[in-house]
Amino acid sequence: MDRILVPAGWPRWRCPIADACSPAFIRWTIATTRATVPATISTPITPTSHLSAATTPPALHPADDLREVVAPPEAAGTRADRFLASALEGLSRSRVKALIEAGHAMRDGAALADPAESVRAGARYALRIPPAVPAAPQPQAIPLTILFEDADLIVLDKPAGLVVHPAPGNQQGTLVNAVLAHAAEDLTGIGGEARPGIVHRLDKDTSGVMVVAKTERAHTALSAAFASRDLDREYLALAWGLPATAAGEIEAPIGRHAMDRKRMAVVGKQGARAGKPALTRWRLERGFGTAASLLRCRLGTGRTHQIRVHLAHIGHPVVGDPVYLRRVPASARLLAEPVRDALLAFPRQALHAESLGFRHPVTGEHLSFKAPLPPDMARLLAMLDNPVSKGYSA
Repeated sequence: MDRILVPAGWPRWRCPIADACSPAFIRWTIATTRATVPATISTPITPTSHLSAATTPPALHPADDLREVVAPPEAAGTRADRFLASALEGLSRSRVKALIEAGHAMRDGAALADPAESVRAGARYALRIPPAVPAAPQPQAIPLTILFEDADLIVLDKPAGLVVHPAPGNQQGTLVNAVLAHAAEDLTGIGGEARPGIVHRLDKDTSGVMVVAKTERAHTALSAAFASRDLDREYLALAWGLPATAAGEIEAPIGRHAMDRKRMAVVGKQGARAGKPALTRWRLERGFGTAASLLRCRLGTGRTHQIRVHLAHIGHPVVGDPVYLRRVPASARLLAEPVRDALLAFPRQALHAESLGFRHPVTGEHLSFKAPLPPDMARLLAMLDNPVSKGYSA
């Protein structure tokens, strides 16, 4: 049995085993120790990790990109991560914050560990950017239709059926896998990882124009353009029925469906289920009697499934929509049988991102791109337009 040491002066008639963990015993021990041990430490002990972070600058690897900037007077008081993101080209604030927290930043030669630290005017700040690490998704040789490509970005025509980004249970066969195979050597790194920068998405079964960033500076600028809606996007949707007017706009908030979390819905503006503001402008491109119509839609916002939800909300769901087309539309009976059967059997939403316009994130040049209708949608329109078969009746 281990011996239990009892401090001098502790009553011997007390049981040492029972007292060993008692509060009184602990207080007695502390008081006795303080009285007998000389105070030999005159300065507080600084934890080793804190001392290293405060005084030791991170080692510079030969492959690292070292960026330096002197803080001007007007930057004083700004958060360090915000200042460095604005002063150093091509880095997002989240990326700078992560680099600072990883110990890759210095102020006047000493390590800078707090992204929220206030900037000091005249101080020299340095940020060490390690080389991009390989992306987790694997490259796959999937054919891509490239509309434009330079050192900073790729504009492509995404086919229907192609998922944009890997997800649990779907790690392969995506647009990201395809771009990694197409441009792996040109990807300089997004967030420290050599991967393409996805700044917007199209649903798996929606076709059309997409832009993908190849560099961090392009990713940051394009993300800001989409967030501020400083770009033009137009879609073509083949919808059931004929709207009562030639043009209109749908302004209705969108949020998660109350009963089905995989669906979106028009919801209220307030309360626990308040949706996000959403605006879609549409114009009638062509009408096929009153049975169907081709609508040109412009996005004022970019909510999940926005066009599909909004058109279903006004009673003109997208042809073939597996989620928001809940029943056979009454206007289907106006179609000749072969055409009606073709529209009802269409295996995806008949929605196509036809055009995308934006300013180049580096040169500032305005770019505009169009993608032709995919063959499956073009065939539907040809059937509806065929004067021989009289694809629709008035």
